[in-house]
Amino acid sequence: MDKYKVTHRLLRQSIKSLVNRQLTSNNPIYRFISAFPLGNGGRNPQMYRSFGSLATKVERNPSFSSLNSDDLSYFKGVLGEKNVVQDEDRLETANIDWMHKYKGFSKLLLLPRNTEEVSKILEYCNSRRLAVVPQGGNTGLVGGSVPVFDEVIINVGSMNKIIAFDKVSGILVCEAGCILENLISYLDNQGFVMPLDLGAKGSCQIGGNVSTNAGGLRFVRYGSLHGNVLGLEAVLANGDVLDMLGTLRKDNTGYDLKHLFIGSEGSLGIVTKVSILTPPKLSSVNIAFLACEDYLSCQKLLSEAKRKLGEILSAFEFLDSHAMDLVLNHLEGVRNPLSSAVHKFYLLIETTGSDESYDKEKLEAFLLHSMESGLISDGVLAQDINQASSFWRIREGVPEALMRAGPVYKYDLSLPVEKMYSLVEEMRARLGQSANVVGYGHLGDGNLHLNVSAPRYDDTILAQIEPYVYEWTSKHRGSISAEHGLGLMKANEIFYSKSHGTVQLMASIKKLLDPNGILNPYKVLPRSILSYS
Repeated sequence: MDKYKVTHRLLRQSIKSLVNRQLTSNNPIYRFISAFPLGNGGRNPQMYRSFGSLATKVERNPSFSSLNSDDLSYFKGVLGEKNVVQDEDRLETANIDWMHKYKGFSKLLLLPRNTEEVSKILEYCNSRRLAVVPQGGNTGLVGGSVPVFDEVIINVGSMNKIIAFDKVSGILVCEAGCILENLISYLDNQGFVMPLDLGAKGSCQIGGNVSTNAGGLRFVRYGSLHGNVLGLEAVLANGDVLDMLGTLRKDNTGYDLKHLFIGSEGSLGIVTKVSILTPPKLSSVNIAFLACEDYLSCQKLLSEAKRKLGEILSAFEFLDSHAMDLVLNHLEGVRNPLSSAVHKFYLLIETTGSDESYDKEKLEAFLLHSMESGLISDGVLAQDINQASSFWRIREGVPEALMRAGPVYKYDLSLPVEKMYSLVEEMRARLGQSANVVGYGHLGDGNLHLNVSAPRYDDTILAQIEPYVYEWTSKHRGSISAEHGLGLMKANEIFYSKSHGTVQLMASIKKLLDPNGILNPYKVLPRSILSYS
């Protein structure tokens, strides 16, 4: 079948009222004990939020300055009046994440149009010790792209030009504000594909993708952005521009510094340009939607798929029956493509190759053998683009369905594949009837999205989840952040996945590149290990 495009945008407006109803004074994930007015005369306000079993106290860095009229005049001189935003409605949107879980109190949104303007902004903010938060599409899930207090928001969305594309090498060079879906469409017209695909592609931006080292739906085929990003340009806290925008696949001259910025969540510098290797678009895409009756069968099927499908395997996604029920009950127009019987697990397998008849024959032979051996209890192969899109809609629709169902605690974990679903089962045993524990994710690369859907945000439920989830993950040598990053939510939990010595070295790098600590403060690294005079 022809290459299809699946579009799934984050429905900010359609679910805004629903999320607002979830935010009450009793919500432990959204609790602010003290307001933070602009120009507080040097007071040292405190904010309390519950990110774990106990409330985590976040205190504004007293070394940071507050905005004044001279600052506003400077920014207007650099950016022009219309790109220095103080409008309350626009600030409200920029101050809060799309889940309405994290809210800041910034009074200023800056919209630079090029690297030079970003450089001037940061040079000035560093000299004044004005803290900043870089922002792109603001689609993150861990509070990494919104202010904690009054940090100046630097949104790079206006920097959205495609600079160059080489059809021979497949190397794309673009600015950080390019929306991922726009890049996917551009490359599709050129006969190439983006190695990254996310449910949030209609809103997220490539600079944010790189800064969080986003994983996505086809990681099993194309791997990490650490392998696909060939170069980048970044602006340091003091305004210096690092030109690492190489387009070479092989370059062993010294330290490969770009990797420091991939996944650093804007805490070391602001990514302004990216060069990325894109593979050619292949004509043969096939999708199967399958059912399994136990998790062991899912594991065996993955192992067989890697052996039997090999180079054409491009996605291997899973969701449990709880996730499927949510999608069917909360998303309009979605139906189960299999029989009405309830199955415990569902898998979406995609193959991508260059020979349609060979690839389809190969997939069908694999499915037939899996059915005969009892690994698959039911399944269907997409016959056209519409059916393929409907299969992806089920998998990509799980986060939206969870939001529509009510309050949800979300965890993004990397675990050995054989252990992944054990955590889901243990959480169900811990929580009983008090919450609906949902498991889904990228089985092909061992990434579990553990979600706890509850009737309300509740301290008792949260105490049952944390720190147990992090301790369990650490015990099994997993990662507490597979692809979403640490942000504010998990900055203090980093030691569950990284050794003390490793985190100390990260802190040393942070202090070297950002000695005043103005870049995305309170995020990524634990406050206990960072000290700024």
